Parts: sequence; C-alpha cells; structure tokens
Amino acid sequence: MVFYYKARPDAGDYTIYMGADKNENEELIKYGLPEDVWFHVDKVSSAHVYLRLKKGDSIDTISEGLLEDCAQLVKAHSIQGNKMNNVEVVYTSWSNLKKAPSMDVGQVGFHNPRLVHILTVEKRVNEILNRLQKTRVERRPDLKAEKDASNAAEKAEKKMQLKDKKRREEIERLVKERQAEIRSYKGLMVAEKMTSNRQIASAGKSMQEVEDDFV
Repeated sequence: MVFYYKARPDAGDYTIYMGADKNENEELIKYGLPEDVWFHVDKVSSAHVYLRLKKGDSIDTISEGLLEDCAQLVKAHSIQGNKMNNVEVVYTSWSNLKKAPSMDVGQVGFHNPRLVHILTVEKRVNEILNRLQKTRVERRPDLKAEKDASNAAEKAEKKMQLKDKKRREEIERLVKERQAEIRSYKGLMVAEKMTSNRQIASAGKSMQEVEDDFV
C-alpha cells in the first residue's frame, strides 16, 4: 500500500507519497524515478517520504512550503521523531540512494553524503498535517510498470530530441552550402567583370566607345 498526498496548493501541483511499511519502502527504493526526492528523519526510524518533482525542477529549487509539508509528514510518521522538537530531517535525490545487499529491508545509504540536505523541524504543526491528511489516497500501484513506462517515455523523448537535433544540423548544413554557393557565384561575377574591363582597356577603347559600338 502506498499513501499519496497533495502538497499545499500555493506550492503547485505536487504529489507526496510514502509506503505503508518497510516492505513498501523497499519497493519504493527499487522503483523510484529520477524526479523523486527522498525524506527521512535523521538518526531515528521513520517513514520514507518522497516528493515527485516536475521535469526541469531540481532539489535546490524546492520551495520552503513544499519542504515543510514533506518534513512535517515524515516527522509525524516517526514514533520517536513525532515526540521530539527540533528534529533534523535529511533529504536527497532518489538517485543518490544506495542499497547494498547486506542492508536490512528498508535500509539505505548514500552514494555521495555531500548531496544530502538537512532541515530542522521545530515542532509538529497539526494544521499542516490535517490538510495533508484530507488529500490522502491509498493505492496499490504497480511500481515496476510505472518505472518501465517512465523509462520508455524518457527513451522516446531522447530519441525525438536526437532526431530534431539531426534535422536542425541538416538544415544548418544546407544553409551553409547555399551561402557558400552564393558567395562563389558573386566571386565569379566579379572576376568576369574584371576580365571584361581588362579586355576593354587592352583594346584601347573607353566604356563610352564600347557602348557606341554596341549601338
């Protein structure tokens, strides 16, 4: 079972979600997406809370209000953390989570600890939690299928971007070729004109005399 929540409206249309137990947490770790940001109470047991960002977002651009929603939710779902004030919550991108075979179910580490952010939750705020609770939806998603679909969409997007890049490069090539042809043609015309002028001069005639002869 996965619980889904809607973040505060003024933060935008963002979804926050978490597993019902450590087994669900294990699945979420395994099938997370690059847009996911993971939250956990530092040094004590808690739920694994995820925020799904939008394309183009980054962990550094998450608004304070959105961070507060996630932090309050993860604190409330920690037996120890919920009873404490000034709780530290750590968060990092899903891609920074490291799962080793020796780790217990639901346990994770980090590929790069320097990419882990920390924020302090001063106290529980029931107003925030009550608002989030009203938006909660329970589902049993096929996480693997969702990840496969996301990977397929990303692959198709990259393929389209590559195709578009090649098309633009081909257009640029054709434009450069055309410009080179035009410069070459102009150069040829100038050369022919210079040759004609030299021929006239060698004949000892002025341009007016040539024009008179033509007439």
